[in-house]
Amino acid sequence: MQPVPKLVSPIILVLAMALALGAATTNAWSAAMTPDKKEKPAAKKDPAGKPSPAMPASPPATAAGSGKPTFDTAARNALVLDFQSGAVLLDKNADQRIPTASMSKIMTAYQVYIYLREGKAKLDDMLPVSEKAWRTGGSKMFVPYPGQVKVEDLLRGMIIQSGNDACVVLAEGLAGSVEAFVEQMNDTAQKMGLSNSHFANVDGLPDPNHYMSARDLVTLSRHLITDFPQFYRYEAEKEFAYGGIKQGNRNPLLYKDLGADGIKTGHTDEAGYGLVGSAMRNGRRVIFVISGLASMNARASESERLLDWAYREFEDVTVAKAGAAVDDAPVWLGTAGVVSVSTARDAVVTLPRGSRRGVKVTAIYNGPIPAPVAAGAPVGTLQVTAPFVDPFEFPLVALTSVDRLGPIGRAAQGVAYFLLEKKN
Repeated sequence: MQPVPKLVSPIILVLAMALALGAATTNAWSAAMTPDKKEKPAAKKDPAGKPSPAMPASPPATAAGSGKPTFDTAARNALVLDFQSGAVLLDKNADQRIPTASMSKIMTAYQVYIYLREGKAKLDDMLPVSEKAWRTGGSKMFVPYPGQVKVEDLLRGMIIQSGNDACVVLAEGLAGSVEAFVEQMNDTAQKMGLSNSHFANVDGLPDPNHYMSARDLVTLSRHLITDFPQFYRYEAEKEFAYGGIKQGNRNPLLYKDLGADGIKTGHTDEAGYGLVGSAMRNGRRVIFVISGLASMNARASESERLLDWAYREFEDVTVAKAGAAVDDAPVWLGTAGVVSVSTARDAVVTLPRGSRRGVKVTAIYNGPIPAPVAAGAPVGTLQVTAPFVDPFEFPLVALTSVDRLGPIGRAAQGVAYFLLEKKN
């Protein structure tokens, strides 16, 4: 008798999903075999080592008539991202390196939050003010010299008042010098995969070696909100008073009923007027970047138009809930012939409104899956495609464990397979 071959042929189960308009989820799954499969890339990870949904690359803004909603912006650079699904809704020169002005203070804040998370600093710690910090030009919190300032006040002064002096006090007080703190910022950027970013200072003042891209700014902002929800509150404060001087937040979205809660504005002559914005409406968050605008009024009107467009033209659709079985995957040499599978997290996709009927969901396995199978183990991928959007992919995991057959059972299944192959 010849050795029993192991079944390793790829299996794709196409799940036809009936999504009626207005429906958020569906249980109408039907399966049919198709013969082909491509290798799937491994999931990306964040700097802390946790799985993080990848932000798909996007081509330039879609031409009119293609079916995908379009937005004509006066900004030199722009990117709009759906926070939960990671879908790019608009891309205009998003990978071009640009001067950031004060928008790079998002990384300065992120680095301070790392110190707080690791217990190397506390919000009520007092940091000394150097003459260098006191003399720093541009927008100011007006720190006293000589004197000391509380870390939390410095954070507010940096985020709300955009104080360059506050940035320097934080860097010197936490890392020992601005140079050491900047080195840490660049290290964090590298770990985060910000391939078009480099920092030369902590405040965003003009420097040819200080730049980011719109995509990197969005990626950083997504990490800021995800990794430090306990600190993502200062960005929504409309004003802060320190030393008897009250200054308002420069983010124009905060003063309107738009659901905005951040994140940071920026302006220099070289960079123009820019904004990294974030808003939450009905449980759905959108993040965007615009830069290179000619005036504060242009920044305000363009950011409001952009937000309204993103919410009006697109919607989030949940195609599968984490922990809910979406299919039964075949198992090879197991005590059960199949194992129920589910997405590891809610499978949420962002679609142009009115395009739900074109959704196709595909469960992909490199199988049958060899036993033993552990509950929670990755076993495949759920792929979701729809007109006018890039495919979405979600890991599939086993809902239950399946033990391996004993020697007699394996032999019996091998003989049965051999006879079946001989018959065919």
